[in-house]
Amino acid sequence: MAKNLVVVESPTKVRTISKYLGKNFTVKASVGHVIDLPKSKLGVEIKDDHFEPVYEVIKGKKKVIDEIKKASKGVETVYLAPDPDREGEAIAWHIAEQLQGKRKKKDFVIRRVLIEEITKKGVERALAAPQDLNLPRFESQQARRILDRLVGYQVSPILWEKVRRGLSAGRVQSVALRIVCEREREIQAFTPVEYWSIEADLLGKTPPPFTAKLAKKDGEKIEIGNEEESQALVSDLEKQDYIIQKIVKKDRRRNPPAPFTTSTLQQEAARKLGFTARRTMMVAQQLYEGIELGAEGPVGLITYMRTDSTRLSEDALNGARGFIEENYGKKYLPDSPRVFKTSKRAQDAHEAIRPTLMHETPEKLNKLLKRDQLRLYRLIWDRFVACQMKQAIYDQVSIDIKAGIYDFRATGSHLKFDGFMKLYVEGQDNEGSEEADLLFPQLKEGEKLKLKELKPEQHFTKPPPRYTEASLVKELEENGIGRPSTYASILSTLQSRKYVEKDQRNFLPTELGFLICDLLVENFPEIFNVKFTAQMETDLDQIEEGEKDWQEALRDFYDPFAKSIKVAKKKMRDIKREETPTDLKCEKCDSPMVIKWGRHGHFLACTGYPDCKNTKEFKRDEDGKIQIVEQPEVDEKCEKCGAPMVMKTGRFGKFLACSKYPDCKNTQSISTGVKCPEKGCKGNLVERRTRRGRVFYGCSAFPKCKHALWNKPVAEKCPDCGAPYLAEKFTKKDGAHLQCVNKECGFKRSLEESSTESSSTKKD
Repeated sequence: MAKNLVVVESPTKVRTISKYLGKNFTVKASVGHVIDLPKSKLGVEIKDDHFEPVYEVIKGKKKVIDEIKKASKGVETVYLAPDPDREGEAIAWHIAEQLQGKRKKKDFVIRRVLIEEITKKGVERALAAPQDLNLPRFESQQARRILDRLVGYQVSPILWEKVRRGLSAGRVQSVALRIVCEREREIQAFTPVEYWSIEADLLGKTPPPFTAKLAKKDGEKIEIGNEEESQALVSDLEKQDYIIQKIVKKDRRRNPPAPFTTSTLQQEAARKLGFTARRTMMVAQQLYEGIELGAEGPVGLITYMRTDSTRLSEDALNGARGFIEENYGKKYLPDSPRVFKTSKRAQDAHEAIRPTLMHETPEKLNKLLKRDQLRLYRLIWDRFVACQMKQAIYDQVSIDIKAGIYDFRATGSHLKFDGFMKLYVEGQDNEGSEEADLLFPQLKEGEKLKLKELKPEQHFTKPPPRYTEASLVKELEENGIGRPSTYASILSTLQSRKYVEKDQRNFLPTELGFLICDLLVENFPEIFNVKFTAQMETDLDQIEEGEKDWQEALRDFYDPFAKSIKVAKKKMRDIKREETPTDLKCEKCDSPMVIKWGRHGHFLACTGYPDCKNTKEFKRDEDGKIQIVEQPEVDEKCEKCGAPMVMKTGRFGKFLACSKYPDCKNTQSISTGVKCPEKGCKGNLVERRTRRGRVFYGCSAFPKCKHALWNKPVAEKCPDCGAPYLAEKFTKKDGAHLQCVNKECGFKRSLEESSTESSSTKKD
């Protein structure tokens, strides 16, 4: 019988860790949490300003607990090794309570181990340094769980009553929604302001020509408001002599970015790979827990992926430096290891995210990892190695040019030594933010230049950009909202609740999102406040550090919150029962039409309901007047009654419905006009949705035919390989384009080209 029991969270880890530990150890998995607050009720008893959680065994986990108890019989030590974070600590604590039960005498010793990397060295190091269970860390998780339960289970029912069932109001999620909505309102309120710039194409004694930009007039920064002003300036500038006043050349050094934290990994994976935060964390979890590497068996390829620290171990630094010297040479290796500052808010309990084994390069694992795994592993690998390489060095030149009372400036830089950029360049949130690589001709101070052309150009100020996965995670982190481990679920919940939608990669609040945000901010101004929520995160950190009592933190939160709940129950707008009168009449019964709120937003409804069930979609014009949106007929007939089909919008998006409804209730998915390419299938490819609401395109003959794809098919044969159809796709690099569905064919054409060709064809 084994002398020791190790309990981990994931079944994936069991086999990986078992092979490192040998016969004296049994390894079992808890499969996540085994104990939690009940789903059917609040689960928190509040008495005399004291908060007592009422835990219960999660449905289906009794069998898991029984197996762990059985495995613990006769062992000397139980090592609790769930993930090394607050959630893992709570799992360890609850398992310990289940194992000890009411027994006063312990048959075995219970120790906590923190496995940072699932390698032989990492597991042995963790077991060699066992700890006691961390009560403050557990209390911090417990306080967060109770906070979230108090908000979710007391605010959400009010929304159910006042708006509609199924809505939710998470403590942190709602603040994230507020951030997105407030940005969208900034964009809506933004008024573009016209301004002009003037550039001069100039030529020195030797080619090539170069461009300088008008910067000052009479020593003051110049602002050009309209075309008339720009033309007057151009007329004056054409008369001037252009003389080089000053040339400044210097080296500019660029440092490599720090190794990944959870937040920066999510941001960079969104920018470079197009991953959502949830997808990033799912793939990172796989890499951490262990990947099957042939004869070696499962191996953990990265360190723990929930961290806000940029710290690296001495072993990791030595491994990176050895790899750099061997593969890139000494000129890319700094004299000493590079150390990065960790944020003040960081807990610094774990290392940065890095590869665990330097000999397992992305190239070596090319055929052993799945596509997403390899792409994310390469991103982590490259960033880690690059962070220990030398700076990149640019030759930077700035040239000041005098033209009478006007000052022009030309700037440029040229990469002199690539340094870390040989391996890795950090992604950018905004297009065009990378500096251009420019070389100037040989020029001298005092040299007279020839004016080749003046180029005035009109511009308009732009509103702040909408949030993307990357920029919203960055905003949450900078404001101290949530923790690295929660960003993925926050962003996922906002979308699953239909509070926000994605327009390409940008988050766009829905009508429902705006409504929920306004109701929450109006009725809970303090609770759903960025600063207040950030302070709560600080309080939770202080609980973990043993600096604050968890009951005290809950009392500080709950007293004002309970008062707000009482007021909101009475005074929150009753959207569900609101009816806004209009001047419109029902065309069926001549009763007045009113604006009401439904599952899909505001709509027009007849006041003669239930005798008359007429409803209409509407929109408002620029003056705020109501315009009825007629349901468009499509070029399809109802297969049951022969009446025209109309397009409608329902819970899962647009669909076709019979115009004779309610006499005929036939509905069908919207066809793309593309025949299913499967041999012998007579179906068409139609728009469908997953359970989570994501659009995809599948065969109308489903389930007989299961042909499906994510990108919208277009009824056009591939001109290169003859594939039966093309697909619409959007990438940051290529924008919106058509692409061949045959993976071996590289045909690609921008949608702009497609629309131009289409209009040209029509003219012909």
